[in-house]
Amino acid sequence: MDSILLAITALVAGTFIGTVGVGGILLIPAFIFFAGMNTHEASATALFTFLFTGILGAYLFQKKGSIHWGATLPVCLGAIIFSYIGAESNIRIEETLLRGVIGVLVVIAGVFALRAPPKGSPDSGKLFTLNIRNFLLLFFVGVIAGFGSGLSGAGGPLFSVPLMLAFKFNPLLTIGASQVLQIISAGSGSVANFLNEVIRFDWALFILLFELIGIYIGVQLAHRVSLDKLRKIAAFLCIAVGLYMSSFLI
Repeated sequence: MDSILLAITALVAGTFIGTVGVGGILLIPAFIFFAGMNTHEASATALFTFLFTGILGAYLFQKKGSIHWGATLPVCLGAIIFSYIGAESNIRIEETLLRGVIGVLVVIAGVFALRAPPKGSPDSGKLFTLNIRNFLLLFFVGVIAGFGSGLSGAGGPLFSVPLMLAFKFNPLLTIGASQVLQIISAGSGSVANFLNEVIRFDWALFILLFELIGIYIGVQLAHRVSLDKLRKIAAFLCIAVGLYMSSFLI
């Protein structure tokens, strides 16, 4: 039964990641409760799987012409080093404190995700011009998302999507960039986690297929339906999970 519940959670998480870029956090408590991992293993294993969901998500978004590389590259540049730093920091934080810290970060990200996205064309590039201001904003987003991803194991999009929406970037552009960011942040952070031997590859391989199916479903939804309700559902799920995990600080 635990394996079935974990598989269902992976499917749901993948769908939300593919649709609105937020949802990977659901895997961490699922690993803890259904697979018996400690928080360090759960966050490291979840982050490792996001390397593959990011590859599929980026491929599908690029196939639909929904990745604006001028907006995506500054985010990835900011994330590549700081995800490694975040993952190294994760290893050095005590178990109970780590759960609480992850919870607080996720609640904050969920609250930001509830902010209404800018209105406008669904064209991912129409509302974007790469200039110095946008480059610096997106680089800053990458730094925060990279560090948050490595520290929490929740994936870069959990942090990049709310921040980019708060900075009024186009929603589809934001989600497309988050798929590529997923590859960079998960890859960089997983190097640190691999060296520290905290990735549970057996469980990662078990859930990966379900996550990838969810990603495919989510990408199709992202290009066919209004994202507002799905974004709110994902945000409320993040807040609920975050509140529970942050209760370990009390």
